[in-house]
Amino acid sequence: MFIINITYIVPMERVNEHLESHREYLSEQYRLGYFHASGRKVPRDGGVILALASSKQVLLEIIEKDPFSIHKLAKYEIIEFTPTMASEQLNFLL
Repeated sequence: MFIINITYIVPMERVNEHLESHREYLSEQYRLGYFHASGRKVPRDGGVILALASSKQVLLEIIEKDPFSIHKLAKYEIIEFTPTMASEQLNFLL
């Protein structure tokens, strides 16, 4: 399991130009089963994604397809962890 911490490195105007294509990218990753939760950070200086992938390398390849990555709008911090407890709704993560 991975937490992807995204931080914008350009003004919000540039981010907003690619927001719709980023959302399409997110939808595709949800459909493929890689992403399980995502949202904006508060304050809005980036976002967070909860992801499942077989390896960090696979996740890096997925991130390369993000319009925010393609257009160099953000930096990505990847935190890998092994869940040991979860709510009933998220038990599938264990």
